[in-house]
Amino acid sequence: MQLTDTHCHLADPALLGSLPQVLAAARAAGVCRFIVPATQRADFADVAALSALPSMHIAFGIHPWFAGSAEEGDFIYLERQLAQHPQALVGEIGLDYGRAQTQEQRLRQVEVFERQLALAQRLRRPVIIHNLKATAAVVRSVKSCRFTQGGIAHAFSGSLEEARILTGCGFKIGIGSLLLNPAARKARRAAAELPLADIVLETDSPFMLKNAVNTPANVREIAVIAAQLRGVTPEEVAAQTERNVDALLEKVGGF
Repeated sequence: MQLTDTHCHLADPALLGSLPQVLAAARAAGVCRFIVPATQRADFADVAALSALPSMHIAFGIHPWFAGSAEEGDFIYLERQLAQHPQALVGEIGLDYGRAQTQEQRLRQVEVFERQLALAQRLRRPVIIHNLKATAAVVRSVKSCRFTQGGIAHAFSGSLEEARILTGCGFKIGIGSLLLNPAARKARRAAAELPLADIVLETDSPFMLKNAVNTPANVREIAVIAAQLRGVTPEEVAAQTERNVDALLEKVGGF
């Protein structure tokens, strides 16, 4: 099987210091392609440096956790990085209403999100969306910005109905490390029942695992579990999800 980790923070200190070993373990597991998003201006340079590695694809964006501290210079720098990397996606961007407790914080997240959606639309780049307890607001922003470039709704944890709303907006659903938890019923239902053409695989490394550092090698186990839930072979899951990634990266000439 050939697989892609469509969301791994390889520039995070937990992985960057041992990156050769992390990538070797991933490739031994059949995970041979990687999409690495940034989360704030402070990690843009480290993410940009990774683009020189084989089968590495990158994204630049301001994560909703950092919306409150984002300044005008950050948006200027973001646009500059995207101009310098024409194959980069825009991400990780989005809304996190689990973290934003006040209306003011939520409005600021929406402002930062919509500004980046508008930039991605203008540059014709797909986006990588962080969405926690905010599906309705994410969809409102996508429609308000007339965003049509698609992308990935990453680390999906919502209902099957929410997933279908997002796929209707042109997004693939990122099925990831939640599958490693047998109690994650919503994520497992999405993996089992969504059309395979709507799914991509990810880990969100180095996060998502309790008492362990997550790594891209775990995409293989995620593919195996998704296959078991669907009653198909892991090779079938791998083949279709890879086609889905190919279609996404073709939009930026990165396939």
